[in-house]
Amino acid sequence: MNRKDTPKQRCFWCGDDPLYMNYHDTEWGVPLHDDQGLFEMLILEGFQAGLSWITVLRKRENFRRAFHNFDPQAVSEMPTSECDLLMQDAGIIRNRLKIQGAVKNAQAFLKTKQEFGSFDRYLWSFTNHKTLRSVQALTRANMPSTSKESEALSKDLKRRGFVFVGSTVMYAHMQATGMVDDHIEGCFKYVSRSL
Repeated sequence: MNRKDTPKQRCFWCGDDPLYMNYHDTEWGVPLHDDQGLFEMLILEGFQAGLSWITVLRKRENFRRAFHNFDPQAVSEMPTSECDLLMQDAGIIRNRLKIQGAVKNAQAFLKTKQEFGSFDRYLWSFTNHKTLRSVQALTRANMPSTSKESEALSKDLKRRGFVFVGSTVMYAHMQATGMVDDHIEGCFKYVSRSL
């Protein structure tokens, strides 16, 4: 097998599912600074709580349709009747508290964005506006699920009225949006920790 035919080595968690591999290759760990994109990931991570991420990825386009392409203003104004209809939508995760939580989070998101000028500026302040990398090589056995930064972010988001933003959920959000780079050694997206 020549070098060109050698398959890419990836982080263990994405397995061989093409959707998961594409997400790993193009999104996970890539710094995201677009407010609407950050809002989308915040809502999707909230729906993922207690479930597998691949479940959310497979329903992502349905979530975009159901939640106005993650326009925070439109989501913040969703009436109870619309939330009730979403409970009948098999294309998304039908959890009343999470659906209502998306509306509540949109309202808190808009207030936070107004206070800081952008949600990006607020969110990335928890990592001093840079991508954090572990000093030790990460493996399946030592992959973190929280950090002091995710704890601080979770606590502050809750204070601001956000829901479904526990420390583990926020650490996953930080990984997804490139605030944290947890690609493991051997993955083609791994960056040397000595940088």
